[in-house]
Amino acid sequence: MKHGENVVIDAHELVKTYDQDKIPVHAVNGVHLHIERGEFVALRGPSGSGKTTVLNMIGGLDRPTSGRVVVNGLDIGTLNDNQLIDFRLRNIGFVFQSYNLIPVFTARENIEFTMLLQGRPRKEIDARVDELLRGMGLWDKADKRPNELSGGQQQRVAVARALAPKPQFILADEPTANLDSAAAFKLLDTMAQLNAEEHITFLFSTHDQRVIERARRVITLEDGKVVDDKVNA
Repeated sequence: MKHGENVVIDAHELVKTYDQDKIPVHAVNGVHLHIERGEFVALRGPSGSGKTTVLNMIGGLDRPTSGRVVVNGLDIGTLNDNQLIDFRLRNIGFVFQSYNLIPVFTARENIEFTMLLQGRPRKEIDARVDELLRGMGLWDKADKRPNELSGGQQQRVAVARALAPKPQFILADEPTANLDSAAAFKLLDTMAQLNAEEHITFLFSTHDQRVIERARRVITLEDGKVVDDKVNA
C-alpha cells in the first residue's frame, strides 16, 4: 500500500525475540508498518502471528529486540521508562481484551481515571465523562462497578476510558473477543463514529471477522511478518 505524508506511526524492521528453553524464538521478525492519521486499521493474523506483540511495541508497553518505532517523529526507543509512561499517558489510549478495569471503581471513576492522572481540571473531566457515558449508552450504569456490568458494558467502559483524554491513537487488542455479536457491532459502530468525528487513529489486533470487515485497511501477519496490506473495498 502507498503511504502519504501524514504518517503518524512508523515502525522500522521490528524484531522481538524470546528465549524458549534457551532457543531464540522470533515473535516478530522484521515488521515494517506505517499508519496515517485518522486511519481505522485491523492487524489480523492467527494466534502466535505476533500481532499483539507488534501492538505492544507500538504502544511502548514492550521494547523491541531491534528496530524502532517512531510516533509523530519521536523515536520512542530513546525514551527512558518514566518518559515512556508519560508518553503513553498523553498520547495513547489502550483497550485490552480483558478490559483491565479497576474493580473497586465505578464506571464513572474508571472512565475519568486517566484524565485525573493527567491533572485535567475537574470541570473538564466531568463534562467529558458525562459526554462519553451518554455516547456509549452507559448513563444509567455510571455508578455500577465492573462486577455489576455485562461483558459488553465493561468493554464500553474500557473504550470510554481510553477515549476520555482524546488521545491521538487507540490501540485495541482483540476488543471484541469476549462479546456477542450485538455487543460487538455496537462497540464497532461507536468506535467508527468516534474515529470519524474526533479523527482518532484506531489500530486493532484481531482475528475477529466482524472487526476485519469494518476496518478500512487490513494488515495481515503470519509468523511475525507482514504478508499482506490492503484497503477494504
